[in-house]
Formats: sequence, C-alpha cells, structure tokens
Amino acid sequence: MEKIMLEKQIEQFVMENRLNYVSEEEAIAPEYAGLRMYDPPIWGYGDANDPMFEELKKKEAVGEQFLLPDAWLPDAKSVISFFIPFTDEVKKSNWTDAAEPSAQWLHARIEGQRFVIAVCDEIQRILKEEGIISVIPASDPRFESVTKPDPERGEKWQGASYTSNWSERHVAFVCGLGTFGLSKGLITEKGIAGRLGSLIVSERFEPRKREYTDIYEYCTRCGACIRRCPAGAISLENGKEHLPCDQFLEETKKKYAPRYGCGKCQTKVPCESRIPGKRG
Repeated sequence: MEKIMLEKQIEQFVMENRLNYVSEEEAIAPEYAGLRMYDPPIWGYGDANDPMFEELKKKEAVGEQFLLPDAWLPDAKSVISFFIPFTDEVKKSNWTDAAEPSAQWLHARIEGQRFVIAVCDEIQRILKEEGIISVIPASDPRFESVTKPDPERGEKWQGASYTSNWSERHVAFVCGLGTFGLSKGLITEKGIAGRLGSLIVSERFEPRKREYTDIYEYCTRCGACIRRCPAGAISLENGKEHLPCDQFLEETKKKYAPRYGCGKCQTKVPCESRIPGKRG
C-alpha cells in the first residue's frame, strides 16, 4: 500500500468524522458544540528493526520495560507514527495567562484523545482491507503505564515512574517526526500543540529520514514554556518535573471532572505550531 493513499484517506476522515467535533450532548457550554478539535495529521515512518528502538530500552530514554515493535507484532516490518495538531481555535483559546485551561482545551484533551484512538482504528481498518496486520499499542491489552514505582511489576519496572512500555513521543522521535522540548513534549514541523498516535504494521513502508541528530535539536531553550507553566514544573536545569505537573492536573480534574488538562506550556510559545526559527 502506498503512503499517499493512506494519508489522504485519513485526512478526509479527520475533517469529516463526527468524533472530531464536540457534540451538543458533551459540550461544556452550548457555544462549544461543533468545535473541531484537530487539523489533519503529519506522518512519520520507521523501520521496525531500527536500532534506535533498542536505544529506548535504556534508563535515560524510556527504560527496560519498553517493548520493541516485534514484541507487539512478531511480523513487524514498520512503525507508523502520526502527530495530529490542535486547530488554531483550540490553541488560541488557551493563550490566556490564567492558570485555568480553556474549555476548548479541556474538550481537545479528553474527547480529543478518544478521537486519536478513532484515527488509529481507522488506519487499522484501511490496512486490514489491504491484508496488512497491525497493532495499536495504546489500546492493546498489553499496554501498561505507571505514575509511581511499583515493586509488584517486577525487575524491569523497578524505580520506574511516569513511564510506560510504549512511548508515543519517543517512537515519534525514532520515526522522524521531531525532537523534544524542555516541557518534554515533541516539537514537530507543526509544532508541539497536539497529540500523537502510532501503529506497528506487517508491511514495509519507507522510513522517514530523521532530519536531526540531537534529542533536543528543535528546542531553543527560550524559556517560554517555563514562564507559561502554572505549576512551576519546568526549569532550564531539569526540564519538566512530572510530579508537580501531575499534582496540578489532579487539581484540574477535581474542578472539571471527568475532564482535566492544562496545555499552557504548549500554547502561546514559539514552538506551538512550528519548529522555532523556521517558517511554517
């Protein structure tokens, strides 16, 4: 199957599927009904046997618990990764200096994540029609994540916190989509404000060339995300610290349950919608 065919079908799906639009029933307020959360995605592709995936098993990357592509799918040939950017309306709604996330951002964070899985499911459906087997790690029963160290998980997970056995950000880095910022989000050609998804597939797709060598190459260390963070969780010295960020998100969950979110470090910053220093 050619990439262009898949990408065009998914672009149409993103623009037309009802799950990418806030419904009247779920809208926080009537004025948010019909809000489109995402623009069409950009794509990364990686060789399932790329040695860089093995590098993700190092403690300073994801950790030993990271499962390689062939652990998810024995006949793995490629990994498809995509970044789906939030619309300008969603991003600009969160530009305020107030600590509270905008209603549009809350929708895009929660209903939006549901749509990311829907996009993965649609990719899987299209591939299946072509006889291509695929696995979506994020919705697979084998997917695991932790926020705090859990001795019962075994030796591979000892001391691990705020991690998982499949990392969308790190996989996207391997697949050529971008590099990390101080906030630990991934800066792509469409910026940092959006969500990531991925599939492991039995078909070979030509890998996307990584236009970078350093994991933080696209970050200018301008400090904008530091100043935007209401939790004070980001610094030039340590990047983002997960605990204060998580505690702040828990507070938003109390106020806006079942929704939660923040996104201030991704909005009104130079890397919001592009690679800093580049036009786009």
